[in-house]
Amino acid sequence: MSVPIRNKQELELMRKSGRITAQALKKTLASVRAGISLKELDKIAEEEIKRLDGKSSFKTVPGYFWTTCLTVNDEVVHGIPREIRLKEGDVLGVDLGALYHGWHTDTAWSVVVGGKQTPFLAVGEEALWVATSQAVEGNRLGDISAAIQKKVEEAGFAVVKNYTGHGVGRSPHEEPTISGVGKAGTGLILKEGMIFAIEVIYTSGQDDVYEKEDGWTVATVDGSLGGLFEMTVIVGKEKPEVITDFRKV
Repeated sequence: MSVPIRNKQELELMRKSGRITAQALKKTLASVRAGISLKELDKIAEEEIKRLDGKSSFKTVPGYFWTTCLTVNDEVVHGIPREIRLKEGDVLGVDLGALYHGWHTDTAWSVVVGGKQTPFLAVGEEALWVATSQAVEGNRLGDISAAIQKKVEEAGFAVVKNYTGHGVGRSPHEEPTISGVGKAGTGLILKEGMIFAIEVIYTSGQDDVYEKEDGWTVATVDGSLGGLFEMTVIVGKEKPEVITDFRKV
């Protein structure tokens, strides 16, 4: 497995891409309300990325024609923007990415429409930050995976094992694969300058999922809620650098 270590110039371009992705996520989340359609949210994200001199990362994936993946309630990942209109209390996952001068970044967040964060979503957010904190030189890939698994499973929820985090940079998905389950102290040794899209993909019930007829949208078999949290992170010498944190733009 070959995982690139980015140089100073490449890291700066990734930071710029990350800021665009973060601002697009912030704008999209601010637009979430009962009555808005998934297609309308997708358009908001696309226009914000363009306004900031970026392009849609997801549209570079063969056969995918949207800027975002939007999942509702029992959906977990890869939801196609549709004419569905959101209702009060829906759980919505917003996943998007920007391409800036050849460099991709990726992020996702889950919210309750018209409501405050639930205990279910709070666990996913906590798992994300615990996992990203492991992105330090000398740690191992398994430390990230184990952190996600521990936080999610201790709360009584289930990590979806079929879908994972990943490297990111010149392509939307690069090596390594970053599972949400694993053993601390195992796997790839992390080095400063590696860049990962760390994802917490989980459900409130069982981890069994299936792909809907549209060929993209993945949902839970048991109808339980899906949750998704993701940040693009640069592995640091002493601490990680999260470059898609929408709360800081």
